[in-house]
Amino acid sequence: MIDSHCHLDMCEEGALERARTAGLSRIATIGMNDESWDKATALAADNDDVYAIVGVHPNEAAGYTDDDIEQVRERALDTKVVAIGETGLDYYRDYAPRGDQQRSFHAHLELASDLGLPVVIHTRAAEADTFAALREFGGTVILHCFSSPDRVDECVERGYVCSFAGNVTYPKSRDLQRAAKQIPDELLLVETDAPFLSPQPVRGKPNEPGNVTHTARFVAELRGISYEELDALVERNAARVFGW
Repeated sequence: MIDSHCHLDMCEEGALERARTAGLSRIATIGMNDESWDKATALAADNDDVYAIVGVHPNEAAGYTDDDIEQVRERALDTKVVAIGETGLDYYRDYAPRGDQQRSFHAHLELASDLGLPVVIHTRAAEADTFAALREFGGTVILHCFSSPDRVDECVERGYVCSFAGNVTYPKSRDLQRAAKQIPDELLLVETDAPFLSPQPVRGKPNEPGNVTHTARFVAELRGISYEELDALVERNAARVFGW
């Protein structure tokens, strides 16, 4: 099993070792700003099973300038950086002006196109603008912590990869659960978004990459397949998408 999206530098000590014990083969850790870019790329450099994704989180986009995307570009040239992100739009929080978020988002899409890397999307309360921008992007899109069940048909039509986090396991997440059943095999990933969104069996505790197995087992049951079958298709999809 893999964790396609976590913040390993924010997790509790020993999380990586516990993930390996849980059977994880690869982990993608996110750098969202200058400090965490360095941590993500260092973790990837020091561990064969860790890869980095770098970008400016929309909540970090206040005061965005062209220099920000050039710093992302510099780090994205590292051989163990497998995607650009997480980027996108977050209108739920007011941490960054919408104009700054939009300029940053479009610059990330251009960078991903230039480098031939997939782009990892964060969208919250901003679906209309997020999906409008993505229609102009010709590369691989990964919708992190998938939260757009009303747009499943559009996601499938456009070939967007949909990554489900621990919130799909929550009893009230019926729309997400329906979406997790509908997504075609080749567009499915799972993630933790650790240390956030702990799956139901460990809800209320800090999340960590090894807990992706709880989410994977739940999604496998939703889809009527074995954990081993889901494991194989997620491993296959991640290898295709991230090129690892």
